[in-house]
Amino acid sequence: MAEDELLAFREHWKQELTIKNEAHSNCNVTLQPNREDSKLKRYFEDFGQDRSEPEKRQDSTSQGSSKGGQDAFLSAAKTPKEDQPEYVSIAEGLLDGRTSPLLERIQEERTRRKRQYYSLTSACNTSQQQPQRKINKGDKLVDQFIQDLNETNDIPFFDIELPYELALKIFQYLSQTELGRCAQVSKAWGVLAEDEVLWFRMCQTEGYHHGASVSDSPCWKSMLRDCKNSENTVRSNWKNRVGSISQLQYELGKVLCDVSSCDSYVVAGYTSGDVRLWDTLHWDSAASFLKPSPLTADVTPRPHVSHIRVNNTVAVAAYDDGCVDVWSTETGQEPVHHFQIPGRVHALALSQESPTLATAAGLDVRLDQPDERGYWRTLCQATLPKPRLWSQVESIVVVPGAGGRGGDNVPLVALSAGETVYLLAPEDLEPRVLHTVYGHPITCLDASASHAALGVKSCGWAMNDGGNKIQVYSLETGQSEMSVGNSAGDFSCVNLRDSPPHMLVCGNKDRRVRVFDLRTGSSVTSLYAHHMGVTSVQADDWKIVSGGGEGLVCVWEMRMGAKLWEMHNRHPVRHLRFNTSTLVTANIPDEKSPRGACITDDDLTAHRRHRGVICHYDFSEDSTSQDHVLPICRSNYVESSGYNYNIGLAVPYDILSGSHPSH
Repeated sequence: MAEDELLAFREHWKQELTIKNEAHSNCNVTLQPNREDSKLKRYFEDFGQDRSEPEKRQDSTSQGSSKGGQDAFLSAAKTPKEDQPEYVSIAEGLLDGRTSPLLERIQEERTRRKRQYYSLTSACNTSQQQPQRKINKGDKLVDQFIQDLNETNDIPFFDIELPYELALKIFQYLSQTELGRCAQVSKAWGVLAEDEVLWFRMCQTEGYHHGASVSDSPCWKSMLRDCKNSENTVRSNWKNRVGSISQLQYELGKVLCDVSSCDSYVVAGYTSGDVRLWDTLHWDSAASFLKPSPLTADVTPRPHVSHIRVNNTVAVAAYDDGCVDVWSTETGQEPVHHFQIPGRVHALALSQESPTLATAAGLDVRLDQPDERGYWRTLCQATLPKPRLWSQVESIVVVPGAGGRGGDNVPLVALSAGETVYLLAPEDLEPRVLHTVYGHPITCLDASASHAALGVKSCGWAMNDGGNKIQVYSLETGQSEMSVGNSAGDFSCVNLRDSPPHMLVCGNKDRRVRVFDLRTGSSVTSLYAHHMGVTSVQADDWKIVSGGGEGLVCVWEMRMGAKLWEMHNRHPVRHLRFNTSTLVTANIPDEKSPRGACITDDDLTAHRRHRGVICHYDFSEDSTSQDHVLPICRSNYVESSGYNYNIGLAVPYDILSGSHPSH
């Protein structure tokens, strides 16, 4: 309906302007070419090319006789030699903004000049009969408006002009450098290269501001530049050990049992049965003590905490007596769910995306998850076949991306017992066997959304086949895709979930950290890291962070294979996790009840020796500001006591005067 009204309006407008131009041509005595009339004719000629075929036939039948006479007259009239060069005509055509290829523009320019010559000749013949009339200024405004209509949505591309949307579609495949070069070509290309949609999509591609919309920022180009500068600053802080460091609070008489962290939450369990939760984004609030269930609160002595897990919504703790408590990270205090398993909990896993909990006691496996109303229910319970030499589940992992609540996704659990790896889903009647080799126990296990990686210890005759390996299986097909690593030592840890795409990082008891490319099966780097074996490891696209049995935390640059810095604490590093700007490490002692020392007394030296420690490193851009530093760390360099927020000062020999050649 709107298109029909627009066509009718243009036809009516064309008739009025044609009548007005005919009356004006009869009284015009000037010899200058009527350039505005030619623009008007070109506009309606271009418009006529877009109409439908029936309309064109109707116009051709009504105008056939008049057009034939005009063509005969133009063919009879011969134009003299052109006064202007051809390139001048082409330039004038480009300035007029006509939407046609270059050769067609040249032909249209020649036709226009012929028509101008004919109009000048007719004006000279009628100048003696008709008086002169003043030119209306409104005609020029109308012609300018018509020209603007042609140029509003057209972007010049060499000898043609494309619609704005199509040009934007082409520009979205360019990089930042190429967009900057295109912005210098012309004003039209500059406007197109600065389009907010292009820079918004580039921000999304680079991994910034997921979930945002175009209207959330007035300038996405500046937003991308700020994100890049912040990322470079954080990377520089990582390399130079510049940031804030804090040791999470502890109490006398408590030995650290297990630690888990996710984003800003850190949870720890102690031998006294206490569970503490920290929110590292809000240091002003003290760590909250998570209370046990009222059913077991009166039990004395309190059992030790055996396993701890946390994500963004819930925190879970398993005790030595088989009790499992679940708390909400928002409310804390009282548990929202409690159950008990016969025997001791040997393995505990929690999904990072949803509150899906998997527990294993002996060979019994249980899977719990809340429903849409928040009531916890047991999805499935299964008992594994008894292995030949082992009688318990040693490791369990909830597959990322398969534990969503509400939808077709159902939880999927990978677990290992002895020499066999199983896959368990609620709809399965019994666990499925993913991998089993007689006499080759599983030493470590991890899983991503599509693959599972497991370390296999070779024994007997298999040692002649290259030693211990890591098998990578596809969760979709259940088939082995590749086997990487040939080591004499056992693989003690493997990280596939938090590694970059197509990458796998693992640690071995032979003191080395290895990174493999899953696309080719080749080794990317191999680092001699810890002299007492590697206990935990994680990597991203440029760095590797590893922890060893001697208590060292080392940061490596992956491309060069060089150690950037290291920090040491007593006891093995059992937990290690980092994101863009923070790092959480936990040194957990192996002996929960040390002999020859009573840490319940006020002996701080004995307590520090046996309690374990949790360290939180912050390398964010604002971590060096005075407001961000913890009060205990706000001290200057001249004080004899206190702490400093610059981690680099932990090694004061780096800044001794005279140590640099310039001094």
